Amino acid sequence: MSNQVTSVTYTLDRPRNFIFDLNAMVELEGVYGSYQEALDVLKGGKIKDVITWLWAGFVHEEQTLTIQEMGRILSATDPDIVAKLGDELLNVASRGRLL
Repeated sequence: MSNQVTSVTYTLDRPRNFIFDLNAMVELEGVYGSYQEALDVLKGGKIKDVITWLWAGFVHEEQTLTIQEMGRILSATDPDIVAKLGDELLNVASRGRLL
């Protein structure tokens, strides 16, 4: 696993910093039981899992953000930005490590 952490600012409902680090991995473990299971479900490409992964990368700056709120925010976001985020997540899943 790489120690490099990626932080990228995306304009969703407002500018938000997507950071996928160990804290995001812990959030995913809380949802899926293990990071490996989180990787496995992301590879399935279900929308709910993509939203959950995105939530894990954005929750650091708004601790009260829920997965459902993340879905609402993404629904109101430019589809090209959402597609770019999804592609980056699939890249993580294919490599099995951080961005």
